[in-house]
Amino acid sequence: MTEIVFVVEEDLDGGYNDRALRESILTQADDMKSLIEMVRDAVHCHFPDEQNRPKVIRLHIVRDELIPNPS
Repeated sequence: MTEIVFVVEEDLDGGYNDRALRESILTQADDMKSLIEMVRDAVHCHFPDEQNRPKVIRLHIVRDELIPNPS
């Protein structure tokens, strides 16, 4: 595996939650800088063998936007 993808969503109470696609890795943090650190740490823990560790971590950031519908 050369890449691992995380889906990042804003938490209703503030901060961010993320989950890896195809792996059982979940993290959360108060800000994006902390989230990046948490994701890196989680990937290193989940793949202790550097040969099997993904070389790229991709964050897919999902945001809900409310758009008023004019009458």
